[in-house]
Amino acid sequence: MKSKFETILLSGLTAGTLDILAAVLVYSVLLKQTSAVKILKSIASAVFRQEAYEGGPKMAFYGLLFHYIIALIFAFIYLKIYPYFSFLKKHVFISAVIYGIFVWLVMNLVVLPIAFPKLPPKQFDFQLLLSVFILIVCIGFPIAFITKKFYIRQEQLKNI
Repeated sequence: MKSKFETILLSGLTAGTLDILAAVLVYSVLLKQTSAVKILKSIASAVFRQEAYEGGPKMAFYGLLFHYIIALIFAFIYLKIYPYFSFLKKHVFISAVIYGIFVWLVMNLVVLPIAFPKLPPKQFDFQLLLSVFILIVCIGFPIAFITKKFYIRQEQLKNI
């Protein structure tokens, strides 16, 4: 990771991959609530509405594309705020947990309600805790650790 761009790309693609794999594994394979294609089409439906569910593989691809764009945006945000908060530098594990929770809050209290105005109210239950846990592990940790590694490398290069 020689540049900020490479760091954003690596952390965003890693986080996006882990998150979508966790969603498919948990909700499709383990809980058998949906399919991988429906998960991807539901992401696409934020833009394409009902057409996403009626469309073919192209809509699943758009869902995956949107998913990665969102992951890259969260990677960009973390990389940008990292230098301004010494807490992020000193406590990477706790920072990862906090950032995962932050991502969950932004997605569930801002993004999803804008994209889907008629969402049912959230219940404090296993599903909610599971979704927060997934974002902490799959989004918070890779973004926090990859970003920290980048900035440590930048400091080392300055001291040469």
